[in-house]
Amino acid sequence: MKTILEALYRGQLHPDETIVPSHPEYRLLSRQVVAQTEQWRDRLGEEAFRELEAYFDLCDSVNNMQVEAAFQHGFRLGANLMIEVSIKREEWLQDVASGLS
Repeated sequence: MKTILEALYRGQLHPDETIVPSHPEYRLLSRQVVAQTEQWRDRLGEEAFRELEAYFDLCDSVNNMQVEAAFQHGFRLGANLMIEVSIKREEWLQDVASGLS
């Protein structure tokens, strides 16, 4: 079995492509989006709908950038939390060993 680090290095790890929200309403809302998209396509016609899709693509790009920034922030926060806990654990172990607990 490969390690996560190996898979990441080899470009085999794509969490953004495999994440599916577990929120109970996700699939229902996704179906509603598809249904309403088809309704708008019928209402607007192909040309206007293509313009609307271009707008949605811009919105998706902005949203993806925000999600990426949130992921990076969360990852850094988690890593820094692990470092802090590790340092405090070492201090705690030193205190215990010296009888200061």
